[in-house]
Amino acid sequence: MLLLLALGIGALAGSGVWMMLRARSFDVIIGLTLLSYAVNLFIFAMGRVKVGAPPILESGVKATLATHADPLPQALVLTAIVISFGMTALLLAIALRTRAETGSDHVDGEEPQRDA
Repeated sequence: MLLLLALGIGALAGSGVWMMLRARSFDVIIGLTLLSYAVNLFIFAMGRVKVGAPPILESGVKATLATHADPLPQALVLTAIVISFGMTALLLAIALRTRAETGSDHVDGEEPQRDA
């Protein structure tokens, strides 16, 4: 389970960085989104992944991390999801406006010169 989670985090982070290095603004936005997904999974994984453990305290059960899931990473990831959604919406609006005004979605605003 942890190996699959680590591979998923690595794949998301690697493809996010690769997309951010592209010259088009929409690729950069997708790369930032993938990178934020990787960071969310990383934060969630740092909270000790426990399958089937409740994050809420129960009466009669001692409150330890061995019996319960840590609710702090879950709250942090939920907040990060909302923030990344707002950031993605803002970046998409800026990119669409820039494309409408310049006619290109390259980051530098110009099409690269090709040797013929």
